[in-house]
Amino acid sequence: MSAFSDYLENKVLDHVFGGNAYSAPGTLYLALYTSDPGDDNSGTECSGTSYARQTIAFTVTNDTASNTSAVEFPTAGSAWGTITHVGILDALTSGNLLAHGALTASKTVAQGDVFRVPAADLDITLA
Repeated sequence: MSAFSDYLENKVLDHVFGGNAYSAPGTLYLALYTSDPGDDNSGTECSGTSYARQTIAFTVTNDTASNTSAVEFPTAGSAWGTITHVGILDALTSGNLLAHGALTASKTVAQGDVFRVPAADLDITLA
């Protein structure tokens, strides 16, 4: 993933330099997008029959957080479109975008398809 959202950047800056506490969310959710969500989460999140954000957990090593286990979305009950980006959010619905990035290769999800992210295949890096 290539970027923190404006929301998370502001929280981190306020926490480190403003002295205001920021509590990490207890559960993180992976969302699929058919357009770039950007730092302001203005992209188009996937929709379609049986689509729902899925929980995701990370292991952090040095400057990289990688998904701990595979994430599997439910079988698409209708076409979800072409997935171009993913995002990490702090809620199952609505909520705040924390980080986002483009897929290495876009994936068209047709009815009956299952979108999967293998373990350790999604990395968030600070450089």
